[in-house]
Amino acid sequence: MREKILQLEKIAQELEPNAEQRKGWIEQVVNYTDQFLENIETRKAFVVADDQSGEFLRHGIAEEGKDMASLITLLDKHVNTPGLNPASGGHLAYIPGGGIFPTALGDYIVDIFNTYAGIFFTGPGAVRMENMLLRWMCDLVGFPKTALGNLTSGGSIANLTAIVTARDHKGITPKRIEVSVIYLTEQAHHSVQKAIRIAGLNEAILRYIPVDDRFRMDTTALEKSIAKDKAAGLNPFLVIASAGTTDTGAIDAMDTISELAVANNMWFHVDAAYGGFFLLADEVKAAFRGIERADSVTIDPHKGLFLSYGLGAVLIKDVAALEQSHYYKANYMQDAVGDVTEPSPADLSPELTKHFRGMRMWLPLQLLGVKRFSAALSEKIWLCRYFYEAIQALDFEVGPYPELSVMIYRYVPTKGDANEFNKALVKAVQDEGSVFLSSTTIGGVYWLRLAVLCFRSHLRTIDTCLRVLETSVERLKQTPAFAE
Repeated sequence: MREKILQLEKIAQELEPNAEQRKGWIEQVVNYTDQFLENIETRKAFVVADDQSGEFLRHGIAEEGKDMASLITLLDKHVNTPGLNPASGGHLAYIPGGGIFPTALGDYIVDIFNTYAGIFFTGPGAVRMENMLLRWMCDLVGFPKTALGNLTSGGSIANLTAIVTARDHKGITPKRIEVSVIYLTEQAHHSVQKAIRIAGLNEAILRYIPVDDRFRMDTTALEKSIAKDKAAGLNPFLVIASAGTTDTGAIDAMDTISELAVANNMWFHVDAAYGGFFLLADEVKAAFRGIERADSVTIDPHKGLFLSYGLGAVLIKDVAALEQSHYYKANYMQDAVGDVTEPSPADLSPELTKHFRGMRMWLPLQLLGVKRFSAALSEKIWLCRYFYEAIQALDFEVGPYPELSVMIYRYVPTKGDANEFNKALVKAVQDEGSVFLSSTTIGGVYWLRLAVLCFRSHLRTIDTCLRVLETSVERLKQTPAFAE
């Protein structure tokens, strides 16, 4: 048996590269990523993908390993080049993520040490760091010092965590689901709808409150709907507001909504996944009045703090309610129970084994300081305002004046269907590749969206976008479907 174990050990030890192997791999990876960063300004924001999936799939998982150089070539050709380049400043679609360099360094440290951040007993430093970051965000939104929450993979899990906590805290048992009411608007992010279903609330009554001409929840209609439901013997228990919608960047009137929530004993959740960190920008801070009165807030550092994908946060005012929904004690975890000074993330979330996400946020904030993030957020607001004015000079229609850094616009041709023209316009811009734009449909109207949030998006980016739109419109106007 000993001989068998030693034979296996000899092969298994090859999982531990020596110093020379590590140095060689690191040099190749760093050279590749440095080359990418040095050329980021000239790389396209979008590359139309050729159908080469067969070639990539031929390089499957095999018994023997491959050399790093060939793997980098494979990645560059099939993974990192085709489609959207999320690291590009020209990524002006959806809600751009970040990717600032220190994020990668934080993840590198975490992955080498394989730090565990689920239980205070086994990872006290990691848990302290994550809780410190959560308290900083709680302070940013105006929550009391007793508030906390959890670092999540993104806004979807953050919204789910908040909705599950609201469900349990308000006593929405299976018998009460069908008479319980949730209030939101059609502008709520789809992850909210998904969270409601996953949380077992699909049979609850969803009231879609109308929006005003700026796509914000109509609070008068909300008040009337709550009163009508209560009079009918129903149970209003949850209202969900948005602080920066994905479609238009609209911010609901959280002050008024919070008053209605308190008056009717409802849980008030704010989805600020995109917009929350604009609280750091003086230009728009007043628009968030009332967020401090919410029971829970979703906010995404991988959006507003420009970090790489994979870091959201849910902030909960009543930590006991969060723990009630997520705590579980297992016999094999008995050693981890004892005198602790910090709540464990595993007791406040669905996860036990979790990535130590806090380092990718802590290191950039410590290295760079908050003022640089605040300046970048203010820059994005002004870039969107600049585009709002400039695009009208090119005869485009626009939606509401941007509250943050997202806006909608479209071109109405003198001949042909406007929706079809703008669909063709989006495709033309994407095919050109200098910038990447996306669209949305509101009330049957097809709109283009501008979403300025990538930290590499600057004035020259917006000028490029305007130039590409102008030339693309002129070309489309020469086609048979739209020729004037």
